[in-house]
Amino acid sequence: MALLITDECINCDVCEPECPNGAISQGVEIYVIDPRRCTECVGHFDVPQCVEVCPVDCIILDPQHRETGNELKDKYARLTAEPRPS
Repeated sequence: MALLITDECINCDVCEPECPNGAISQGVEIYVIDPRRCTECVGHFDVPQCVEVCPVDCIILDPQHRETGNELKDKYARLTAEPRPS
């Protein structure tokens, strides 16, 4: 399951650099998480780093993007795969 930043976000800028997949970016009003890139840090860390550093606890599981642990591992493998030489 991807993560979601709620409207309680205070734009403190601490979550974005912590994301190993580059899934977090500044949105129109608050930071947003790209569910196509979010693996909840599976493959990198034991716990989601954005959740660990968020001072207002505004990062939750995204009910619109449910994924199993195996699906998150597969996504991690796709995101970190070496490009094939042409």
